[in-house]
Amino acid sequence: MMRLELVKRPQRSVLFSMLSPFIAFVLTVIAGSIMFALLGVNPVKAFYTYFISPVTQVWQLHELAIKAAPLILIAVGLSVCYRANIWNIGAEGQFILGGIVGSIIPVMYPDFQSPVVLPLMLILGMVGGAAYAAIPAFLKARFNTNEILTSLMLVYVAQLLLDWMVRGPWRDPKGFNFPQTVLFSDAATLPQIFPDSGRANWGFVFALVAAVLVWILMSRMLKGFEVRVLGSSPRAGRFAGFSFNRMVFFAFMLSGALAGLAGISEVSGAIGQLQPSISPGYGFAAIIVAFLGRLNPLGIVAAGLVLGLTYLGGEAAQTALGVSDKVARVFQGMLLFFVLGCDTLIHYRIRLVGLMAAAPKAEEAH
Repeated sequence: MMRLELVKRPQRSVLFSMLSPFIAFVLTVIAGSIMFALLGVNPVKAFYTYFISPVTQVWQLHELAIKAAPLILIAVGLSVCYRANIWNIGAEGQFILGGIVGSIIPVMYPDFQSPVVLPLMLILGMVGGAAYAAIPAFLKARFNTNEILTSLMLVYVAQLLLDWMVRGPWRDPKGFNFPQTVLFSDAATLPQIFPDSGRANWGFVFALVAAVLVWILMSRMLKGFEVRVLGSSPRAGRFAGFSFNRMVFFAFMLSGALAGLAGISEVSGAIGQLQPSISPGYGFAAIIVAFLGRLNPLGIVAAGLVLGLTYLGGEAAQTALGVSDKVARVFQGMLLFFVLGCDTLIHYRIRLVGLMAAAPKAEEAH
């Protein structure tokens, strides 16, 4: 009998590390072409509809910015977690909690009209996301609980909490029994960047600023060095005097704060009220964005625009090609699969091992 083993390469190729996202994208295009052919759709027409048609007009570029902003914000925070070897999979829940907590003022105090309303909403959104992320951080630091499971399960708690809020205590009494809150006032609405040319709001600016600040943190500051050391070698980090538990809280709460900011920016900017669903899966898609951007905040900006384009392309394909909206999710899944596959083969090589031959060696070792 034979089995496959992954053996760590003594030295990884710098060239292939740089080319990995592009190789993954090409493989996704090839796999996507096969998928479209099986669906009876011309692959050339399909890819034009997905990647070219949605950005041919100015208003479409504004829509792209709206889609990309939450992806970039969330992915920038996740990049810090993943560089520290801390696996936050619950950004979707932190996004939702940020939207809920940030909406307290416009929902509960709709008559409060002041220039400070919007800044308070943004701060509350960040606090809500960070506080929700602190739960798996505490469980990880105190009980060494698997943060993948705890952060992921909390996503469903957040989704159910949002659904209960908009159907129950926060439902608009004048909303004809629809499950939604009151519409946010002008003072609680995130303004557009260019009011006369499109819908893109300041959430996209927040995303770009966050990317630059986190890039400076990771490349120019001691905290970034601490993240890299603890992520690559926890033992070396402990010898240097760095605390892994403090890093767990720092990475989770920074990630949660940016996800919460994305949540309240989406609610107060693109949607204008709370409703049962405020995210098409941004928190999960941002994982793809983080890895496609090589966990580099500046690379994440480009990756966020690419993933945002798949959302717009998916919507265009439903009308132009008559395909399901799930096709966009398939694209995103294939892209993540190929990105992770390429990264794995860059760091490891595959070795075929015979079990019968390996058994005597194991006995000799004993």
